[in-house]
Amino acid sequence: MTPINYKHLHYFWVVAQEGSITRAAERLGVAVQTISGQLSLLERQLGKALFNSQGRGLVLSEAGRVAQGYADQIFQLGEALTEAVEGVGSDSTLRLRAGISDGIPKLLAYRLLSTVTSMPADVRLICDEGEFETLLADLALHRLDVVLTDRAAPVSANLKVFSTPLGEFATGLFAQPAMAERYRPGFPKSLDGAPLLLPTRHNALRGRIDRWLENTNIHPKVVGEFEDSALMTTFGRGGLGIFPAPLALAEQVANQLEAVPLGAMIGVSEHIFAISNERRIHHPAVEALCAAAPQGAIEPRL
Repeated sequence: MTPINYKHLHYFWVVAQEGSITRAAERLGVAVQTISGQLSLLERQLGKALFNSQGRGLVLSEAGRVAQGYADQIFQLGEALTEAVEGVGSDSTLRLRAGISDGIPKLLAYRLLSTVTSMPADVRLICDEGEFETLLADLALHRLDVVLTDRAAPVSANLKVFSTPLGEFATGLFAQPAMAERYRPGFPKSLDGAPLLLPTRHNALRGRIDRWLENTNIHPKVVGEFEDSALMTTFGRGGLGIFPAPLALAEQVANQLEAVPLGAMIGVSEHIFAISNERRIHHPAVEALCAAAPQGAIEPRL
């Protein structure tokens, strides 16, 4: 198959964004006929129509939507390439692009990444937060150097990434002082009927908390479930309910969230992993982050 002409693809990409060949021509500073002709060549090569007419504008066909998805990735990577190459030799700053799963506690992410920010080298930390699957896709496309998350990467023939366990962090329940004073006596049985804030069931920690509640025969009132741990703790700070957090961060939770611990959930811990594209890590900042890992990288086995 003939390789894609990236100028044709770029013209298509701009038309898809603008919804009009005329507006795309104005943006690119070329003639309408030039764009129209190169779109026709691209459609001929792909064997599919990429646009359908709608009124005075254009809308993407089904094939066009697929093509746009790939074009987005290609040209976003191109922008990242330009930025990266321009930065080579211009200064001695080490850049770490870290993806942080929205389910892990942000105070814990800060504690782990402080290993990187305290390195002797000048480090520029670029953090992106999102869902687990989205971050893994960005890692596979080399938009990220590492992903911090609450689970190891899944085994996949198409996804060559490696998981390094960064540790387990014992988890307890926290609340605003007045609420903690009310429910701390008789903990954990005192939690029957108590207002509880929990991660959603997409979060690995949620299953461990559910098992702990079942094993201790406790039936709290779940008043909120959150995909984002920061949002959960914000509602906890507002006094909506009791919420889980790593016990090792009790001082930071008190200072930043004005919450105090009720008690530990015995056997419940937050598992944190660093996922990278390389089994043998070469990025100095990722290497520093994983240096204290107790078991080394977990390599997918097929």
